[in-house]
Amino acid sequence: MPTHHKLIFLGFLALALVAPYVLYPVFLMKVLCFALFACAFNLLLGFGGLLSFGHAAYFGSASYVSAHAAKVWGLTPELSILTGTLAAAVLGLAIGSLAIRRQGIYFAMVTLAFAQMVFFFSVQAPFTGGEDGIQSVPRGHLFGLISMAPDRNLYFFVLAVVFAGLLIIYRIIHSPFGQVLKAIRDNEPRSVSLGYRVDRYKLAVFVLSAALAGLAGATKAIVFQLASLTDVYWTMSGEVVLMTLLGGMGTVFGPIVGAAIIVAMQNYLATFGAWVTVIQGVIFVISVLLFREGIIGVLSKWLKKPL
Repeated sequence: MPTHHKLIFLGFLALALVAPYVLYPVFLMKVLCFALFACAFNLLLGFGGLLSFGHAAYFGSASYVSAHAAKVWGLTPELSILTGTLAAAVLGLAIGSLAIRRQGIYFAMVTLAFAQMVFFFSVQAPFTGGEDGIQSVPRGHLFGLISMAPDRNLYFFVLAVVFAGLLIIYRIIHSPFGQVLKAIRDNEPRSVSLGYRVDRYKLAVFVLSAALAGLAGATKAIVFQLASLTDVYWTMSGEVVLMTLLGGMGTVFGPIVGAAIIVAMQNYLATFGAWVTVIQGVIFVISVLLFREGIIGVLSKWLKKPL
């Protein structure tokens, strides 16, 4: 790991450890969950070159499974989150096996179609609670010992989960597997000619991205003690695309910045009501015009160092 990347990770960790004593912990946990979600999506789009319009399916399904496991099965929060993550990975494997047979806009449309199927399943399935969702999800006790009811206790647990997820994504990107992904993204026919089984790599990154998106969704369900249709609706897929493009597609730290900006806007501009979406659109257009590679992408160019 380059020195400047180590410093960024250490700075992020130091800032995150101090933040709950300055800002509202639940807001910070929401930022962390969406930062992990955006980084998981960026792994697929920025490094795998696969544009999915249906990533809410894994985020939302993991949210439902985690909430159900905690409330109905009585599992501890870490086991509930693990169960939700595994469910998202299995769903990613099932959908990815079919979706990777198409490329470009056809791939994107197939993922959107499957995501809508998951949404309609969530509306009808008895265990999801329909339009009411799964409410009053207990936070429980970590490992059966530490109460997660206090916001700060839960915050440090969420920080540990998200930080571990970010390190996993970083390791994937900078592994030989990650280098092959970049080669497939840049020139797929050449990768095929070199003997790489491209479909297997695509499926692997699809499942990894789905699992990490599920990790974010499952954690969010415990934080807000709620799993709802919002988590699995197509607009959630749109939001994560926006976060990734705003921060910088194909960068390590860009999606974190993009997620922080979008969540902060939603939180602090909530008084504007429906106009929040319009304001987001204007800011996004301005950002695209001024920062074509995203905020961190442009910063990386200026510093001449990969971020």
